[in-house]
Amino acid sequence: MSGRQGGKLKPLKQSKKKDNKDLDENDAEFKKKQQEEAKKLKELKEKAKQGGPLVGGGIKKSVVV
Repeated sequence: MSGRQGGKLKPLKQSKKKDNKDLDENDAEFKKKQQEEAKKLKELKEKAKQGGPLVGGGIKKSVVV
């Protein structure tokens, strides 16, 4: 007989659920803003994968020798 198996087993811990009802307007607005920024970043990453120019136009200087 093993000494480890004797005695009462402890119950498994229950996971704590976070209530989304506690979010006020500022938190909801901040969360929405983060999602929009993540979406924009994802679009820029996709564009960078294509190999196209990130910035179009601009002043280009030519060097005269």
